[in-house]
Amino acid sequence: MADPFFLMKGQGPMDLKGHRALITGAGQGIGEACAHVFASRGAGLILLDRNPETLDQVKKRLAGTGVKVQIRIVDLTDILLLKEVVQELLEMGTIDILVNNAGFDRPGTSSRIDEKKFMEVMGIHLVSPFTLIRMLLPGMRAAGWGRIINISSIYGLTGAKGELAYSTAKAGVIGLTKSMAKEAGQNGVTVNAVLPGLIHTPTIENVMSDQYKQPIIRDTPLGRIGEPEEVARVIAFLASDEASFVTGVALPVSGGWGI
Repeated sequence: MADPFFLMKGQGPMDLKGHRALITGAGQGIGEACAHVFASRGAGLILLDRNPETLDQVKKRLAGTGVKVQIRIVDLTDILLLKEVVQELLEMGTIDILVNNAGFDRPGTSSRIDEKKFMEVMGIHLVSPFTLIRMLLPGMRAAGWGRIINISSIYGLTGAKGELAYSTAKAGVIGLTKSMAKEAGQNGVTVNAVLPGLIHTPTIENVMSDQYKQPIIRDTPLGRIGEPEEVARVIAFLASDEASFVTGVALPVSGGWGI
């Protein structure tokens, strides 16, 4: 994480000082990049992940930023535990920015994925974000200001063969975003979705073979894989006052893939 932009301090409307952001899936990839970008702009951080080793490393890398960083090890699909953790965090103060980033995949066509795996994907991408929104929205409404950014995917727009559960869940994230934007807007709370394309995350690097990556790169007008930081900067924009009149948007950050 040596990109120079991490060292830049937010100023004016892009400054997030005085805000407290909860980011899920913060132990790697886009979630970790969000933590660095938000810290560079002064936001206090609450980082959730189920992997203690990677999350602890992220906290150590943030040590010199000067912002308060809290971490919690939690499996977001354990809804009872998630509620306990969030209630404890709310007792320490308002959380006015939520980034629903955590997720995982269970690849398969309709004949190869069973109901259990299908519902696991629905749980992490839809039930957990819904739970967090329900818990955090009252405080945002009371403050008259809040930002909710849900991470969907280009597959949520296009669908994908062999990605039935993931594509379905990510399409659901868009529906959740638009419905919540209509519900929360009158209270000064914006709700938006970001739709990444192919991004350099550990999962893509370690699991996805080149035979699947290369066709996507060929179909991407910018001709390359994106970086987590490029997605994180868009998320930070949506969390800032620069995006004060933006809500209900499903914004692709894909290098043009999917257009």
